Amino acid sequence: MENPTKSLPKAQALLLGLQHVLAMYAGSILVPLLIGTALHFSSTQLAYLISVDIFCTGLATLFQLKQTPITGIALPVVLGSSIQAVSPLINIGSTLGWGAMYGATIIAGLFVVLIAGSFARLRDFFPPVVTGSLITVIGLSLTPIALQNWGGGDLTAKSFGSYQNLLIGAVTIAITLLLMKFAKGFVKAIAILLGIVLGTLFAACLGAVSLKPVSEAAWFHLPQPFFLGTPTFSLSACLTMIVIILTAMVEATGVYFALSDLTGQQLSKKDLARGYRAEGLAAILSGIFNTFPYSTFSQNVAVVRLSGVKTKQPIYYAAFILLILGLLPKFGALATIIPSATLGGAMMVMFSTIAIQGLQILGKVNLNLESNLLTAGLSIGAGLAIGTVPTFLNQLPDTLKLIFSNGVVVTTVIAVLMNLLLNGWPKTNKAQ
Repeated sequence: MENPTKSLPKAQALLLGLQHVLAMYAGSILVPLLIGTALHFSSTQLAYLISVDIFCTGLATLFQLKQTPITGIALPVVLGSSIQAVSPLINIGSTLGWGAMYGATIIAGLFVVLIAGSFARLRDFFPPVVTGSLITVIGLSLTPIALQNWGGGDLTAKSFGSYQNLLIGAVTIAITLLLMKFAKGFVKAIAILLGIVLGTLFAACLGAVSLKPVSEAAWFHLPQPFFLGTPTFSLSACLTMIVIILTAMVEATGVYFALSDLTGQQLSKKDLARGYRAEGLAAILSGIFNTFPYSTFSQNVAVVRLSGVKTKQPIYYAAFILLILGLLPKFGALATIIPSATLGGAMMVMFSTIAIQGLQILGKVNLNLESNLLTAGLSIGAGLAIGTVPTFLNQLPDTLKLIFSNGVVVTTVIAVLMNLLLNGWPKTNKAQ
C-alpha cells in the first residue's frame, strides 16, 4: 500500500485484523490447553478457560492500543497468553492449588503496575546493538515452534513429520510467497491470511481438517470472575510469578522496539511505562477471570512487517474479533480447525522475517567496532545456544533455571552487560 499509516476501508481493516488473530491464535490458546490438561481440568472447565482466555486477550490488546495518561504503548501490538508462565503455573497449581495460580498472577500484575516507571528507565540500556541482537533472537528462537507446527504439532505423535504434514506446510508457504511476490495492493497485504485459508482448504482436500470442534462448542458463554477458583496468596508462588512476568516484560521491550523501528514512532520512557502498566493491568485481569498472564506477542510484528500496514486500525478490529470469539465459542472453534501444518508453514514465513528485521537494525550499527561486534555476536550466540542445550543449566536453582532457559532473556542480559562493559554507561536523555 502506498501509505501504510492512512485510514483503511473497514472491510480491508477487518481482514487485516483477522490476519493478526490467526497469527497469534494458536500460540495463545496453547497456554490454557497445556496448563488445563496438566492440571486435569474437566472438558467444561477447559472449554470455559479457552473462551475466556480469548475474550481477555481482546481486552488486554485494547489496553495497549488506547493510550491513556497511565497505560497503553499505542503501537500495533496484540497480546496473548505468555508461554513463559506455563511451567511455573503448572507447578503452583499442582502443589498449592488453582487459587494460588490466580492469586500469584494478580500480585505479579500489581507489581508490574507499581514498578513500570522505574523499569522504563532502562530504555537507555537498549541502543541499536542491543535491540538488533534481541529482535534477531526473537525471530530465530520462534522458528523451531514453526517447524514443530509444520511437522504436525505433537512431537510424540506417530504422524509427526508425515509426508502429508510436510506437503501441507510446503503448499502454505508456496501460496504465501507467490502472493507476496506477484500480488499487489490489499491482496499482497493479506498474503499470510490467504495462505492460511488456502492452505487449510488444501488440507481439507487431503482429509486433514475436522469440523468436530465446531459442532461440540457452545454458542454463547459469558466470562465470570473467579469461575474456576477464588485467589489465594502464597509468598513463594507470588515471587515466582513476579520473576516470570519480569521476564515477559524484557521480551515485550524487544517487541516494542521492533515495532518502533517499523513504524518510525520513537518511544519515550513514558511510552514504555504506559506499555508495561497495560501488561500489568492485563495480568490482574487474567487473575480475576481465572486465565493466565498476557504479554505482547512477537508473532504479530512479522504480520505488520509483511503486510506493510503500520496503523493501529486493523489491531482494533483484531481485538474486537477476539472479544466476539470469546463470547461465541462455536465461532472461536473455527480457528481451531486450521491444521498445525498449515499454521507452521505460515509461521516459517512470518518468524524468519522478524530475524531479518533484527539484522537490518544491526546493519545500521558500526560492527567494525570490536565492542559492537562482540556484543552482538556473543549475545545472539548464547541466546540461540541455550535453547539447543537445555540441560546446560540443570545445576542452577529452579527459579534461575526457569529465567535463563529463555533465549530472549539470555540475549537481553548478555547484550546489555556487554554493551555496558565495552561501550560504557549510556548518556541519559532527560527530555524523554
